Amino acid sequence: MKHKYLLLYLLLISGLFANTLSLQESINKTLAHHPDVKTFMLRIQQAEQGYNAAYADYLPQLDVSATYSPRTTYALPQNGIFHTIDDTGWNAGVTLHQKVWDFSKTSSLVQATKTDEAISRLSLKEVKALLAYKVRSLYALLVVQQEAIFVRKKDLEAKKAFYAQSKALVKQGLKTHADANRFLSSVYVAEDNLAIAKAAFEKARTSLSLYMGTTLTKNVKLHSSALKKKQYPRKRVEDEILAHNYKIRMDRLSSEKNKLIHKSTQAAQYGSINLVATHNRVDTLNSYNSDYVGLSYTVPLYTGGKLSAQEQQAKIGYQISKEQEASHILTLKEELHGILVDIKRYRQSIKAKKAQLHAAQSTQKELNARYKEGLATYIEVLDSIALTLDAKLGLLEAYYLKSVALYRIDYLKGKI
Repeated sequence: MKHKYLLLYLLLISGLFANTLSLQESINKTLAHHPDVKTFMLRIQQAEQGYNAAYADYLPQLDVSATYSPRTTYALPQNGIFHTIDDTGWNAGVTLHQKVWDFSKTSSLVQATKTDEAISRLSLKEVKALLAYKVRSLYALLVVQQEAIFVRKKDLEAKKAFYAQSKALVKQGLKTHADANRFLSSVYVAEDNLAIAKAAFEKARTSLSLYMGTTLTKNVKLHSSALKKKQYPRKRVEDEILAHNYKIRMDRLSSEKNKLIHKSTQAAQYGSINLVATHNRVDTLNSYNSDYVGLSYTVPLYTGGKLSAQEQQAKIGYQISKEQEASHILTLKEELHGILVDIKRYRQSIKAKKAQLHAAQSTQKELNARYKEGLATYIEVLDSIALTLDAKLGLLEAYYLKSVALYRIDYLKGKI
């Protein structure tokens, strides 16, 4: 019998834990399911192929060509006079090109594509950090709404109890029908507020389910610790954000990339030196092999302004990326300072709401007793209930807003 009870207990415990959703589990499932993550993973592969394409310019290039002419006119000298003859002709050959030196044009492009690949990897981390922030915020909202439903239920139970009590006191002649009707009206209001809280919970549950790609049950258990995040920003949080923020790091890499592209466009005007080797088989009036091995130097003399325009375009792109980095830094500093001010306000609000809740509960307890003795009115009782409810919900809201602000700082620091 003892073994049976133990097995039943273990099954019950495992069922409870199986239905408990942790914050980290929510984040992991979202990162494994969300299409944005898959999109940026594909962009990394795309950037890798861009690097392979640019690096291929270092490697030998082999071309095969062939021509055939069913009728070609040839001129032949005979006794100082040219005579013509028509005949078929064909030739086939292979050509090898190997770049020897192009004044760092190719090497700069290769480095630029490698930097582009690094930017793509940072973009993936950025979208993961953003999704983690959204999931943390949704999870905290779920905890708030779940707690709010509990508070609303308790409020409804209290008002129903007062309504039943007031009806009994009316029968005893100690209270009027106005008391009972007023409590009944408060019951209807409490039922409506409970329905609103349940609807808000359902919305948050649906949103988190979509992010995770998993249907969450209505009785899902959550960890309330996600709502009472106690970690506070360090004094040097601004330096941490500027050093680790993914957008700022991408801006810096973008500047490096545009600088390399500018260097490549500058080098393009000097041309390139190539090793060329060809082998051709020619069959016209005569059949013979033609071979060539040597160096060639090609330099663009006039391109209609194309090269200079590309150089200026790359230069402007570099300047834009630098200004964009400065702009993002200003935006981050502004947002951070606003968040720090808000966190300070939320901490004060939490202290005030706790004190208000303690005072409201004491007042409500006293007024409940006085009402039973006919020493307090229903208005005083309802006011005390409203104050207690406001303090409870206000405390939950302050905890939620503070947690979301701290989660936002984690996101700005690149935490996943």
